[in-house]
Amino acid sequence: MNPKLRILIVDDDKRMTRTLADILSISGHEPVEATSGLDALEKARTQTFDCVLTDVRMPDMDGMELHRQLSQVQPGLPVVLMTAYAAEASIRQGLDEGVVGVLDKPLDINKLLAFFASLSKNRTIVIVDDDPLFCKTLGDLLQRRGFSVAHFTNPHTDVEMMTMGAQIILLDMKLKDTNGLEVLKSIRGHCPTLPVLVVTGYRQEMAVAIQAAMEINAFACLYKPLEIPALLQILTQLQLDNLRDMLKGKKNRSCSPGEDQNGA
Repeated sequence: MNPKLRILIVDDDKRMTRTLADILSISGHEPVEATSGLDALEKARTQTFDCVLTDVRMPDMDGMELHRQLSQVQPGLPVVLMTAYAAEASIRQGLDEGVVGVLDKPLDINKLLAFFASLSKNRTIVIVDDDPLFCKTLGDLLQRRGFSVAHFTNPHTDVEMMTMGAQIILLDMKLKDTNGLEVLKSIRGHCPTLPVLVVTGYRQEMAVAIQAAMEINAFACLYKPLEIPALLQILTQLQLDNLRDMLKGKKNRSCSPGEDQNGA
């Protein structure tokens, strides 16, 4: 069974929010209704959500402005727009500003439920580093920015456990009793397309290993001490791309629990 999601539904049409709330409740989720942008913001200040589903056109605050305000209240909170109008300019603006996507009314409920099912499975950034302090410090920072985080200080952890539910992996290249390249090879054998960012504080010493990592599809290499704004930009874009793929029904690059992307 998929984990329950807390979903904020925002629409000035109460019949719409009630219908969606009933459907999501039956599907095992926990919907919360809001009938205006201001109402949604007030709820977001006192409650945490996994996703927001909001109408574009509302009298007090449109969906794009609500997205901007929510990004300050709960950074990284995925927002999906709903519209019955072909407001192309405003929709493009919303996508440029980080909205996950736009659904046309009347909604395709099967598509919506499939998106939430995928969202509930793949939401974690995994840190693999044998320095517990680094894991905790970076993990706490990412959680404050709205990411879900897991970390492993033992590089010999079973690769299936390490990748379970992961959207992105941050992998240190210099580890006790092994090296990040060997761990990356194991990850690639299990999840060929899962985004892996390799990290090191040894630019020259690890140059050959870094080159080898890039040749087996490491997404990027970052150097310690990490430049946090650059890291956040990469993580945010990767997460947004993944969510957009899920909304379009494409197979995302994450590894789902018990799923080997090689098809094994």
